[in-house]
Amino acid sequence: MEMKQLNDQCYVFCSSVNVGYVRNHDQGMLIDAAIDRSAIRKVVRQLEEQGLPITHLFITHAHADHYGGASYLVKNYGVKIIAPTFESVILANPILEPTYLFSGNDPLDELRNKFLEGPPIKIDIEVNEGQHQVDRFHFETIATPGHSYNQMALKVNGILYAADSYFGKDELHKHKIPYITSVEKTLLSLEKLKNVQADGAVPGHGLYEIDFKETIDKNIEYHQDLLHKVYCIILDKQTISHEELVSVFCADMGVKSSSLGPFLLFKTAVTAYLTALINEEKVKHYIQHYRWMFKINGEEGS
Repeated sequence: MEMKQLNDQCYVFCSSVNVGYVRNHDQGMLIDAAIDRSAIRKVVRQLEEQGLPITHLFITHAHADHYGGASYLVKNYGVKIIAPTFESVILANPILEPTYLFSGNDPLDELRNKFLEGPPIKIDIEVNEGQHQVDRFHFETIATPGHSYNQMALKVNGILYAADSYFGKDELHKHKIPYITSVEKTLLSLEKLKNVQADGAVPGHGLYEIDFKETIDKNIEYHQDLLHKVYCIILDKQTISHEELVSVFCADMGVKSSSLGPFLLFKTAVTAYLTALINEEKVKHYIQHYRWMFKINGEEGS
């Protein structure tokens, strides 16, 4: 992981999943904890080499690639952990993530891996949107649901740590179908971030940018384009089942999902676009022969 200093207090460790860091005198707060012990050790090793403190951890949301190394930090540094309400419940009970992805069923063993379920974490301080003072750190949390239920971006000392509220331009096209749970909330969160005044921003996946709002606009355009693609598939097929729609859309986007975990992530995202179209009353849904079916609202046949 490459350590990059952003200003006199803020840093980012650049990797496939970025980790932030803020120093204030004898205290240091990490922002997210990477996917596992091995990844976060690369971060703390560099901090220790520079004599920088490790006392706090802010977890932006309860996805395993952002908190998997937290238990290592608790065990070895006794960090005080801050996290959003609701997300904290999942962090304390991480089996919930593979459970909700698996439609509420007890997850198969293959879903209980480090990509979907990190070690359980006890949260010391739960936060909602607003201004906060925790020991030496003053920061603002900004609710950015859509990727996760109560994800919080963090603005501190002029830097916006945006978590997975938006993706870097290259990462958008790499992921092809970014994981979201709600299109409406994702778009509202993106519009909210365009109004945030910051010296620069760090996404959870992607490059630090001073002029980050163009990238946010690209995210908005990308989600709107995927929403239109789903609509066009239903229009072309006239009637289509949920299972077939997921299959057609994933094939059209060229994603790889040969194992169950990635497939369930893609399925959740496709369903988010579907529910947006239903909520906009552009698509009608119904049950036929024990299948969840869709058609363009106003079209004949059901």
